[in-house]
Amino acid sequence: MPRPRILYVEDEPSILEPMAKALDRAGFEAITARTVREALELDERMDPDLLLLDLSLPDGDGRDVCREVRRRRDVPVIMLTARGTETDRIVGLEIGADDYVVKPFSSAEVVARIRAVLRRSARGEAPMEATGSLEVDDVRVDVGARRAWRGDSELELSRREFDLLVRLMRDAGRVVTRESLMDDVWDVNWFGSTKTLDVHVGWLRRKLADDPQEPRYIHTVRGVGFRFAGAES
Repeated sequence: MPRPRILYVEDEPSILEPMAKALDRAGFEAITARTVREALELDERMDPDLLLLDLSLPDGDGRDVCREVRRRRDVPVIMLTARGTETDRIVGLEIGADDYVVKPFSSAEVVARIRAVLRRSARGEAPMEATGSLEVDDVRVDVGARRAWRGDSELELSRREFDLLVRLMRDAGRVVTRESLMDDVWDVNWFGSTKTLDVHVGWLRRKLADDPQEPRYIHTVRGVGFRFAGAES
């Protein structure tokens, strides 16, 4: 079995080198970069299984790497930063990070988070069954092919958006609690803030052209969770 390939982007050698060695010891193949430009070149050429991004880089920001890579493909991203405010975390999650680690951190913690994120992405999952189809109103999903449509238009969904849509549609007409969504879509071992759920619901609504003030598809049940409109709606 090939080792999972991790692109680790960090400009400080005293942090980069020990962490890269720790990744190798943990069974990963560590590819290192020190700049945004180098990271983007390596991502395109090496196709890593996960990106581990420091925020502060000489020629930009780890979030720049995340944004650009997300335009090309859906790959797991963990951000590393010395800035631990809630705003920083939310911004990182909003642009597509799967997890967020605040410095100082131990290599054991980072390795554990990488394994948790890779488990979630490796499931490639639609929650529960990995095959079949779903249809509610004019929204259709082919679970096995991981494709979704609204009317005749195919939706361009990230891994997490697709899983969230499937989870809600499986219980169309019924409320799915926030806790159930986090457990089923993000995994019971999720380390991050549950605010990422609201961020992803917002993205999914925009792609469905769903007005949160007068929703056709995704309804918020305050203090409980979300409900996808049932067929009778």
